[in-house]
Amino acid sequence: MSIVKNTAAIAKGMSITFKEMFQPTEVENYPDGPGPMRGAQFQERFRGKHQLQRDENGLEKCVACFLCAAACPSNCIYIEAAENTEEVRISSAERYAKVYNIDYNRCIFCGYCVEACPTDAITHGHGFELASLNATTLVMRKEDMLVPLNVLPNHVNSSKDEAEMLA
Repeated sequence: MSIVKNTAAIAKGMSITFKEMFQPTEVENYPDGPGPMRGAQFQERFRGKHQLQRDENGLEKCVACFLCAAACPSNCIYIEAAENTEEVRISSAERYAKVYNIDYNRCIFCGYCVEACPTDAITHGHGFELASLNATTLVMRKEDMLVPLNVLPNHVNSSKDEAEMLA
């Protein structure tokens, strides 16, 4: 009797497969998607790709204190510190992170590095497309994570002013 039940179950599964095989394919236009909820919707607590923040003067907030690397349970953060000089100021403190790498092959997105940072220099952004076929591209460097400077000031009134600022 069990042979008849198993054969009936396989036949039922194959009938569903054959029925779906001849239906038209429905494609969703990623990431815009159909309907009123277009695009990716993020929760406030989402932990995406890390970002290195800047202060209001455009200087880097990271002071190379190594607390984020010490708090990381997967040991994926590598930092090299360097001293600021009077001629070249990278951060507002005495030191700055000359090298700041995060190996996303090892990162578990726990958020301990964000919590440990005393200057709020490292945060989680909303970047979620980190997949890669090459593991070496998953090592994010400081240049990849640093928030870019705003090129244009807030008081640009027209496209003519914008063109003058860019020239």
